[in-house]
Amino acid sequence: MKYIYTLLALFTLTLIWSIINPKEVFTCFLEIIPAIIGVLILTLTFKKFRFTNFTYTLILIHCIILFIGGHYTYAEVPLFDYIKDIFHQSRNNYDKVGHFAQGFVPAMIIRELFIRKEVIANQSFFNFIIISICLAVSAAYEWIEWLVSIITGDGGDAFLGTQGYVWDTQSDMLFATIGAIVALSLLSKAQDKQLIKI
Repeated sequence: MKYIYTLLALFTLTLIWSIINPKEVFTCFLEIIPAIIGVLILTLTFKKFRFTNFTYTLILIHCIILFIGGHYTYAEVPLFDYIKDIFHQSRNNYDKVGHFAQGFVPAMIIRELFIRKEVIANQSFFNFIIISICLAVSAAYEWIEWLVSIITGDGGDAFLGTQGYVWDTQSDMLFATIGAIVALSLLSKAQDKQLIKI
């Protein structure tokens, strides 16, 4: 339980940092609200279903990625401005880190849920279904970005974060899909070791 409290403390500290003098207040709110809602859900369901520390750690990392994007906006994260200049890139690509995580972390959350709740009997389709769900979540998030941009006009541009890249939406979904595939390929055995201890 001490480990969970440590993760919550890190979550809280990073959240507080992200909302102190952010680049754009409205964009910050839009970017960090999924993390806040997610942690509220995890807190309310903690007694009924407790994830492994492994999965909670991944969730925290994803939240921190969201908080950094919220504080600076995804198009203006300083480290990625520096990377853009060094590698002569046309845009700040921090948003691709966020979308990669959008597939990477949910893949492990879904995998743990599916294994522990015995959701899928036929293991042949196990990874395919997880990747498909991650892609669906990514597509739904793109719809939300699009809707916010339409409703708020210029106020949603930083949230949309295309930076003039015409294929931004499609590449965001691609990065989420790649993230899910990479997570399942690299972390499944490590997660299985944690699941054995439950």
